[in-house]
Amino acid sequence: MPSLFPSDPPTAVDSRHFRQALSQFATGVTTALPGGRPLGVTINSFNSVSLDPPLVLWSLAHTASSMAAFEAAGVYVINVLAHDQADLAQRFARCGEDRFETVDFTLSPQGMPVLAGTVMPFGRRARSRYAKGDHVIFIGAVERRQFHPHRSLGFHRGWFIAIS
Repeated sequence: MPSLFPSDPPTAVDSRHFRQALSQFATGVTTALPGGRPLGVTINSFNSVSLDPPLVLWSLAHTASSMAAFEAAGVYVINVLAHDQADLAQRFARCGEDRFETVDFTLSPQGMPVLAGTVMPFGRRARSRYAKGDHVIFIGAVERRQFHPHRSLGFHRGWFIAIS
């Protein structure tokens, strides 16, 4: 499977396209590869911070088993899930199992796991983090993104829904 990210150096992210990309997010999985082992967690806490420079945020509970690994990761990917990927959202929300077993993914040029079939993977370099309440807010600079015109997956009132 070809890489979703070109191997050439990152280029400037156009604000208009970045805004369009952000509008696609409903449910996603954040992935990283700390210590050479793929790691991922389902997230619904995602938001744009800035269009120029392109910055996004997501948050993770202090009690998450993956907290230390994500705090140590300098680069990670937010994978925006497609409407037919509820199984991935559920898989990466569970604890105590190898979440990547039987999951189709490739590695970005930075070596980060990119899930197959997603609407959009955002390649991000960690910029800062803030402990607030029972979560840590992670802010990352968007370095790469690839858009695939699929309907997004949403989670509302306990149900997965397709978003046009």
